[in-house]
Order: sequence, then C-alpha cells, then structure tokens
Amino acid sequence: MSGPIEITRHDGWAELRIDREAKRNSMNRESRQGLLRAFEELAGQVRAIVLTGTGGSFCAGMDLKEREQDREAGIEGAGEEWIAVNMAIRSHPAIFIAAVNGLALGGGSTLINVCDLAIASTKASIGCPEMGFSTYPGMAGPAIQLSGVTRKQAAWMVLTTNRLDGAGAERCGMVNECVEPERLLPRAREVAIQVAQFDAVALSESKKALDRIPAFITNWQEAMDHGQMVNLTIRSKTNAQAEGNARFAAGIKNPGQG
Repeated sequence: MSGPIEITRHDGWAELRIDREAKRNSMNRESRQGLLRAFEELAGQVRAIVLTGTGGSFCAGMDLKEREQDREAGIEGAGEEWIAVNMAIRSHPAIFIAAVNGLALGGGSTLINVCDLAIASTKASIGCPEMGFSTYPGMAGPAIQLSGVTRKQAAWMVLTTNRLDGAGAERCGMVNECVEPERLLPRAREVAIQVAQFDAVALSESKKALDRIPAFITNWQEAMDHGQMVNLTIRSKTNAQAEGNARFAAGIKNPGQG
C-alpha cells in the first residue's frame, strides 16, 4: 500500500489500483506521490504493470479542489508533479497496461494514453472537460495526439468536450480492446501475464523504440537502421536472444511462438 495506491504483486507483474472512490479516483498530492513511490518500488522487479481504478471511475483527473486550495495558499507545483508521474510511466522499464473501468477525464485520459497498452470496459467514459473551464487540456490534449489518434478525433474531444465510450476509444486506437465490465480485469491480467513471460531488457528497449519511431525518426532507412541498433543494445545487455535462437534450433518453442 502506498497511500491511496494499492499494490498487488504477482509473478513477474503487478497491479496498481487508485483507491479514492469517493473522489472518483482524482489525483491529489498523496495519490501522485503514491504512484511515484510505487513506480520506483516496482522498477526492475516486474515486467508488466496493470493500472486501474476503484469503483465506477478509472481516474477523474487532477483533484481540482485541492489544487485551488493550494493556489489560494500560494502553493504551486501540482501540474509539474503530475507531468512527472506521466513521464515516469513513459521512462519506466515495465510495460504499463491501463484497465479503464469507468470515468476517465482530463488527467485520467492522459494516464490511458501514456500507458503502453490499454483495455477499456464498455462502461468507460473518456473525455477532456477542460474547455468548459476555458482551458486547453495542457497534458491530456498532447497525450491524445501523441497516442496516434487523428487530429479530427482529438479536436472532437478537446473542442466539444464530447466523451468516448470504450468501443469508441477502441475504434480510434486509444485503447487496444473493449470488453464487458466483468472481463476487464481478467483480460488485463491475461495481457500482463503474457507480457511478463518475455525478457525484461527486450521489453524495455522495444518500449523505447516504439517511442522513437515515428516521433523522432520518420525516414525509412533511419528507422530500419535504428531497429538494428535496438537489437544490438539488447544483445549487449542480455543473453536472451542467443538463448532463444538456441531453443529454436533445438526444436523448442519460445514464448509467443506459434
């Protein structure tokens, strides 16, 4: 337990649950710091992390009441701390799987998009309400576009405040799958177990490569060359590739092999 963040460890993977149901799992200071502590605790210990919320909400974004109280008291830094939480997910060696159980607004949608994979319930409701406050969603907006959603779909969410349900999020590529509520956590756990069977270095380096192409590398030749460099890096850090090739040569199937 790390404050309102529940940590459940499994073999090779873990589950993090935001437990502020009365506040729709919004992110107050304790929650943000709890996530950062949990990430640090699990780094190098697990290969996959399922992130979900308690009750009917995944995460309703920042705790605006606490943030307003902080501003009145002259306390700033909540936004920077929230950015740090999201960047910690992007830089973490584990693969993050969002299990979107319900309401995901503002910062909640940011969490979905910074996770590597996402499964949504049919009861999910994902949106950016910031325009109602005459505000651009300073983190959620960029995260939506960086996730690969088209500009038109991003504009639909940012400019109208209209929400996506789980099926709509799947159609636009924000989540990988949409399932019935009772299948959400079992499916997310299945994916976590599947990911956790692979080599930790190969997963971490592949996660970095997915961020670089096409965000930074758009030329085909450079992208292919970078792919070769990724594998050189993996081979320099682990014997997993050589061991996998040896198993294949001996007629033994590797994890994920048909």
